[in-house]
Amino acid sequence: MTKTLNTSGVGEAINRVEGHLKVTGKAKYASEFPVENKVYGQGINSTIAKGEIISIDTSEAEKLEGVLKVITYRNAEKLKTFEGERPQIATDSIAPVLQSNKVHYYGEYIGLVVAETFEQAQYAASLVKFEYKEDAAAVINFEKSKSKAYTPDNGSNYSRGNMDKGLSEADMVVEQTYNTPIEHHHPMELHATIASWDNGKVLAYASQQIVEDAIIAISGTFQIPKKDVRVVSAFVGGGFGSKLNLDRHVILAVMASKMVGRPVQVTVTRTQMFTNTNMRQQNEQKMRVGAKNDGTLTALSHETLSHTSTTQEYQEPCGMVSKMLYNVPNNEVTYKLIPMNIQTPFAMRAPGEATGSFALESAMDEMAWKLKMDPLEFRIKNDTQIDLHENRPFSSRLLVECLRIGADKFGWKDRKSEPRSNKKGNWLIGYGVSAASRNSPYQKSNARVILNLEEDEVHATVQMDGTDIGTGSYTIVAQTAAEYLKIPVEQVTVELGDSDFPVTPGSGGSWGAASYCNGARAACENAIKTLKNNRNIEEDEEVALVELLKKNQLTKFEAEGMAEPSAEFEKYSIFSFGANFSEVWVDKDTGIYRIKRMVNVASAGKILNPKTAYGQIIGGLTMGAGMVIAEQTHVEPNFGNFITRSFADYHVPVNLDMANTEVIFLPEEDKIANKMGIKGIGELGITSVAASITNAIFNATGKRMRSLPITPEKLIEAKVEEGVVI
Repeated sequence: MTKTLNTSGVGEAINRVEGHLKVTGKAKYASEFPVENKVYGQGINSTIAKGEIISIDTSEAEKLEGVLKVITYRNAEKLKTFEGERPQIATDSIAPVLQSNKVHYYGEYIGLVVAETFEQAQYAASLVKFEYKEDAAAVINFEKSKSKAYTPDNGSNYSRGNMDKGLSEADMVVEQTYNTPIEHHHPMELHATIASWDNGKVLAYASQQIVEDAIIAISGTFQIPKKDVRVVSAFVGGGFGSKLNLDRHVILAVMASKMVGRPVQVTVTRTQMFTNTNMRQQNEQKMRVGAKNDGTLTALSHETLSHTSTTQEYQEPCGMVSKMLYNVPNNEVTYKLIPMNIQTPFAMRAPGEATGSFALESAMDEMAWKLKMDPLEFRIKNDTQIDLHENRPFSSRLLVECLRIGADKFGWKDRKSEPRSNKKGNWLIGYGVSAASRNSPYQKSNARVILNLEEDEVHATVQMDGTDIGTGSYTIVAQTAAEYLKIPVEQVTVELGDSDFPVTPGSGGSWGAASYCNGARAACENAIKTLKNNRNIEEDEEVALVELLKKNQLTKFEAEGMAEPSAEFEKYSIFSFGANFSEVWVDKDTGIYRIKRMVNVASAGKILNPKTAYGQIIGGLTMGAGMVIAEQTHVEPNFGNFITRSFADYHVPVNLDMANTEVIFLPEEDKIANKMGIKGIGELGITSVAASITNAIFNATGKRMRSLPITPEKLIEAKVEEGVVI
């Protein structure tokens, strides 16, 4: 039986409006557009971490049937290159490639073969021979390179109060170091593009999260006007941050198209997804926390040591949460980076929060244990309604409510505070909790609505260049238009991901839902207001859209709208908040553990669609569990290549790894955040999940696990903490 949708789709747990396109194969992803006369490009990767190319032999490849071009630095188009040493990477950064014989990391693109078929291009690529002058001074070992670390000149170091004073006032101090490894995004859809260069005009079907920034990057790299570039990203099969910026396969495809005079498709292989599409960097985080015996925090310091590439700078903001989550007067956050001959890292889901919250919420749990306080009550005691980092009130903050309600649903009262005291056969059972927060940005967003009167029905089409990366953007925009136009959702069509449409900030940073939907709202409101004004109808008079068009003697009408943060928005800190609870069972002899239950409570503004929002939280919880269970990328210490290079050795959670999960959304409409009261949710779901699991492992075993991921071997080898009764 098909569910009848109400006129106002907002708040309804409806199925995805684009779902039928996906299950029938009609949703076109970047590599699926039918482009005539298309040929294929295959990137060639370096096999050294640092050095120079001293000779290239392309003769064998060029003799093969179907090969059209072998492109290397010797014949590549001249592109704009970086200015200065290690400029900061951004979502709209240029992406020069094949501009010199220098090699900066293992796997760097050093060539591209263009051929009639994908198979011809792949085989020909394997025949191109390179000789190198290898530089033995390549920096590829994190532990051995710490002396090379520098402090980034980006103003991110922060302090308030006096740490020494705060620590001296403390009755108890926790000082520990927490480690998270390199991780890779690995969306299901490989990075891909079909690009054409036609008389100086570029058309790229590309898997990108931010269409406008992709245009800026292409035009900037080739030094051509923005108006001559069009990017289409109608459907994106996952991104998690890896498709925020424009990677070099897109530039290679555009360059190749210009050189061969035909559209060129370049698809990044799964192995190349490790070396050529960014990653989450390794982080070593030193925490110092001071507190009074009654649980009052006096000091909190968060020092992060990470790495960046030798060509661009990226720093994951691990200390972001430590600056604002708790009421602590003395606070310090610092960063150092090691330039390494590894690819440039970049944003991965909840950059900073996912990794930084592991360190912070683990340290908070350690402090609660030392103070013999309930870790839930310890967090609640140090709650604050003021963002001390920004010295501004939160627009809304229901963290305590998240913790209290979650504790009730989870059965926290049954937790045994003494580690190793809850047993069932060979299993040690533990409960863990963590608090979560995620900044909820809201950015200027434009939209167009086209109204068509068909007999006695109005059908609306909403257009914007925003993207759907699997999060449900099509659906929530359709629901928004239905709400403000007062027509059924079935009569709304949404068109996304084309730079010919009005500009939005794209998908990323948890700003998509608030930005897109408010942009769509503004367009719909403008349409109704204009139609009423044309006929001198009072703004508050209720008139059906059908009648409005008829009164204006129109069968088609277009309007655009723009939404952006208000002056009041700038006076507050806008965040989503949450709480995670985990129950973990650990086999005391083998170290094998199972995540049995998880409860997640989210305070994330107005929930536009509980079904798609639930999917976002489940995805975040799964990635958070993956941080603990298995996810890590190993760098080969002698050559600088990644040992993990496929899903056979880079492990992610599967269904049997995951727990019985309950997700709770607290009712909240934060009208300071934006007119619709929407906040971000996509990244809140991963924040501090890892800590809730490791805190549960401590409660089960008495062992503190401070380096992710946690394997059974690590658990067996770990020592029980001092003070734990065995």
